[in-house]
Amino acid sequence: MLAVYCSRPDSADPLRAAVVGDYPRQPVPEGWRVVRMLTTSLNMREINVLGGRAGTGQRYPVILGSDGCGVLDDGTEVVVHASVGSPGWTGPESVDPGRTVLSERHEGTFAEFAVVPCRNALPKPPELSAVDAACLPTAWLTAYRMLFVTAGAVPGQTVLVRGRRRLGTIASAVIVLASAAGVHVWVAGEPDDRELASGLGAEVFVTDSRLLPAPVDAVLDASVSGMGWLDDVAAVHPHGAIVCAGYRAGGGTLPRSAADAMRNLVFREIRVLGSGMGTAEDLRGLMEFLVATGVRPAVADVLDIREVGRGMRAMLTGATTGKLVFRLP
Repeated sequence: MLAVYCSRPDSADPLRAAVVGDYPRQPVPEGWRVVRMLTTSLNMREINVLGGRAGTGQRYPVILGSDGCGVLDDGTEVVVHASVGSPGWTGPESVDPGRTVLSERHEGTFAEFAVVPCRNALPKPPELSAVDAACLPTAWLTAYRMLFVTAGAVPGQTVLVRGRRRLGTIASAVIVLASAAGVHVWVAGEPDDRELASGLGAEVFVTDSRLLPAPVDAVLDASVSGMGWLDDVAAVHPHGAIVCAGYRAGGGTLPRSAADAMRNLVFREIRVLGSGMGTAEDLRGLMEFLVATGVRPAVADVLDIREVGRGMRAMLTGATTGKLVFRLP
């Protein structure tokens, strides 16, 4: 079958490690199903896999891709949930210590056919297109969980969104989802982000959280380095929350004001919360939200899977705003 895969990572030139060609069909374990892929979308994870920076659990060779939409053998259109739980785990899905993602220990979705656990093939609402659906399982799901599940944001509250330079997909999705839900959105970012943030629904934009007009109910940190989240402690109401999206936040060197930030954290009882990709139930909730509100992911381009290199280069150069989606034959 046609697939995009990586046999050996290349740290010097990750895109050179991507191979588009024939790849063996996978066996189908008990409790798993074959999905004929229609669409899949690009995340930074694919670049990390190609560059050998995806973590200690990564195996090679492997088919790339975590997100996607496809069709089961009975004709049911499904959205592929990217997070794969460990066998026998009965606790909350979000804290399963053995969980993985497609394209880590299991083959991914950049192929004509993907094999996924039955519980990872969620029926796609007819109101969502295959292109829309392919954008959801990683970035948009992470944004949904940060906002509604972890932060527990409700209409009328105000959240501050902190994103990386050139607002990434997660931060952008948070802004759109919050605005659609009646949550006030303020953004702290680089000056170049102002126009994009306002277009997505942000009501206030600052380059420094100390310039905010008032405290907020929650800070949603979708930045890569996490350099500034401690500075945002002073921007949160007492009992407010700072939500950090996985490894994207909390890294880097602590700012000089760390001591003051920690005092704010303790004496104002601010909650600092980690937030991962999201559960299958969260993905169902996200799709229901999109159907109810009419919100759809911003799509930068839709390409043939054979043009994966072109899409990766566009993402790495920052030449696109929105998700890059690939169609399968």
